[in-house]
Amino acid sequence: MMNLLENISPLHLSLLFSSALFCLGLVTALARSNTILVLLGVELMLNAANINFIAFAGRSQGAAASTGVLFAIFSIAVAAAEAAVGLALIIAIYRHRRSVRLRTRTN
Repeated sequence: MMNLLENISPLHLSLLFSSALFCLGLVTALARSNTILVLLGVELMLNAANINFIAFAGRSQGAAASTGVLFAIFSIAVAAAEAAVGLALIIAIYRHRRSVRLRTRTN
């Protein structure tokens, strides 16, 4: 196992890590009924994309290297705004329904 990890490049390791993080976020977003956990899953998927931006920026040279970092910073800003709006919506829904569950019994 250690010999296998020694032969993998840092780009491949970061791609494996971001793939695992994206799958974890996807499973969390699809399998959970709690709205906050769904929002957490979406954030994990956005962070997986940021890891890919940074990993490929490290492989590039010149202006392309800074473009990946700029995309990652822009994505972090969008994720922060998305989290703020999402949490505000969750609070508003909680005040109205007294629950943050996506699937509630109706009978």
